[in-house]
Amino acid sequence: MTILSVRQAIREAMREELLRDDKVFLIGESLGPYGGSFKLTEGLLAEFGPEKIMDTPLSESAIVGCSVGAAMMGFRPIAELMFADFVTIGMDQLVNNAAKMIYLHDGALPLPLVLRMPEGGGATMGPHHSQCVESWILNIPGLKIVLPSNAHDAKGLLKSAVRDDNPVVFIEHKLLYNEKGEVPEGEYTVPIGKAKVVREGKDISIISYSYMVKKSLEAADILAKEGIDAEVVDVRTLRPLDVETLAESVRKTEKAVIVHEAPVTGGAGGEIAAVLQEAAFDYLDAPIGRVGALETPVPYSYTLEQAYLPNTQKIVDKVKQLVTR
Repeated sequence: MTILSVRQAIREAMREELLRDDKVFLIGESLGPYGGSFKLTEGLLAEFGPEKIMDTPLSESAIVGCSVGAAMMGFRPIAELMFADFVTIGMDQLVNNAAKMIYLHDGALPLPLVLRMPEGGGATMGPHHSQCVESWILNIPGLKIVLPSNAHDAKGLLKSAVRDDNPVVFIEHKLLYNEKGEVPEGEYTVPIGKAKVVREGKDISIISYSYMVKKSLEAADILAKEGIDAEVVDVRTLRPLDVETLAESVRKTEKAVIVHEAPVTGGAGGEIAAVLQEAAFDYLDAPIGRVGALETPVPYSYTLEQAYLPNTQKIVDKVKQLVTR
C-alpha cells in the first residue's frame, strides 16, 4: 500500500489507463500545460503529448459532444468539465445523445465515455461553482453515476469507469482532492454498483456518499461517545444503486439517516429512502431521516455557506432525534 491524495489517485488512474489502452485520451479545458483547473492532469501532457491530452475551447457542449462522437468511433474518452455546475451547458449531448445511444442501437454500439467533474461547496466559490448535481442526472436511464469518498475508491472506480462500455458520470468533491488514504500499489479496480459498509454499527444506519461520508464518520465517532452505535454505509455509485447492501444494513439497525450535500428536496436521498421503504419496510422502527443543504442557492460568504451546508453536528442531531423516538 502507498499513501496518495484523492487528486494523486485520480491522476494515477488516468495515467495507468492511458498506458494500458491506446484508445483512451483526455479532453477538456486547460488540461495540458496548465494541468487542469484542480491540477489533476499535471505532467500528463509532457508524457503523452497533445494527441492524448486535448485542450478544448471553453464549451461544455463541445467537450461532451466530441466525446460522444469519439466513443461511437471506438475511442474511450475521459472528458473533464472545469466545474460540475457547467454540465447544464452540455446536458443536451449528455442526456439526449450519450445516455440513449446504446438503447437506440439495440446494444450493438458501445459508448465508453467517462465524464469527470468536480462539485460541492465549502470553498467559498459561490452559487455557480459549488452545486451538487448528481440528482439532476439521476433521473436519466443510460448513465452510470459514481461518487467516490476516498483515494482508494477514486482510483479503483475511475479505472472501472474507463473500462465500462456505458457512459459514466464520475463526480469528484473538491474538498476531497487533498484527502489522503491508502491505495494498493498494484493493479486493482473497484466494481461500479457496489456499496460498502465503512463502519459497523447496530443502532442506526447513516447512508451517504462523496464528501459527506467523511462527515458521517465524524458524526459516528461523536455518537459512539454517547452510547449510540452508528453504522456508516458509503453508497459509492447512485446508478446502479446497490439496494441490497443498503437494505441489509437497515434490516440490522432498523433505523436510517441519509446524508448528502445537495438540498433535500429532489435529492438522491429521496430515491434511496423510497427503495429502502420497498426493500426493508417491515424492519423499520422509525421514519427514514434525511440531512442535506438548505433550500437556497449556495452562498458566497464563508459564514453563510457554512450555515447552508450539512455538517457533522446536523448529522448527530438527526440521528439522536430518530434513535430516541
